[in-house]
Amino acid sequence: MNLGILWQYAPSLGSGFAVTILCWGVGGAMGIVLGLAVALAARIDVAPLRWLLRTYVEVFRGTPFLLQLFVLYDGGPYIGLKLSATTAGILGLGLYSSAYFAEIFRAGFVAVPVGQIEAAICVGMRPFDMLRRVTLPCALVAALPPIVNTLIVLSKETVVLSIITVPELMYQVQTMAAETFTAFDAIFAMAVFYWVLVEVVSRLGRRLERRVTAFLAHEASAA
Repeated sequence: MNLGILWQYAPSLGSGFAVTILCWGVGGAMGIVLGLAVALAARIDVAPLRWLLRTYVEVFRGTPFLLQLFVLYDGGPYIGLKLSATTAGILGLGLYSSAYFAEIFRAGFVAVPVGQIEAAICVGMRPFDMLRRVTLPCALVAALPPIVNTLIVLSKETVVLSIITVPELMYQVQTMAAETFTAFDAIFAMAVFYWVLVEVVSRLGRRLERRVTAFLAHEASAA
C-alpha cells in the first residue's frame, strides 16, 4: 500500500466520490418519486394504462442497466436528445431504479390491512383522503426497508457510469490505476469509499425504521 500515491490522488478520488453521491442521490430521489407515481397510476382501473405501466416496469427491470445507459447516452442524439455524460447517468439511474421502486410501492399498497381500508370507507372518507391518510402512510411504512436496501444496491450501480465517462469514483480510480500502475491501491481506495457510503445509508435507514416504528406504537397506544 503506497500511502504517498493515495495522498497524491486524494483530491481526484474525493471529487469522484462527490460526483458518485450526486448521481446516486439525485437519481435515487428521481427513482423514488417516479416509482411512487407509477405505482399510484397503476391503481387506476384503466386497462390500457395499467398495461403501459406494466410494460414500462418490465422493460427497465428486464434489461441490463448498462444497455439502458448506452441507449440513453449514445442513442439519444438520434432523436434530438443530447445529454451530458453526468446528466445521462443521473437520468439513467432514475429511470432504472423507478421500475424497482414501483414494485416496492405496489407491494406496500398490497400490504395495507383490509380492515383499515374498510374502516375508512365506513366513516365516509373520500378516495383521495383515504389515500392520503390511510393507504399511503401504511404503504410507505411497509416499503421502507426494501427502499433502503434498493438505495444501497443502487449506490453500487454507479460504477457503471464510468463507461460513459461520468467522472465519478470508478472513473477516477481507473485513471489513478492507469497512471501509477497501482491497481490494488486504487481498488482498495474505492472499496473504502463505497463501504463508508453503504454503512452511512444502512445506519440512517435503521434509525429511520426505529423512529417510524416508535411513532406508530405511540399512535396506537394513544388511540
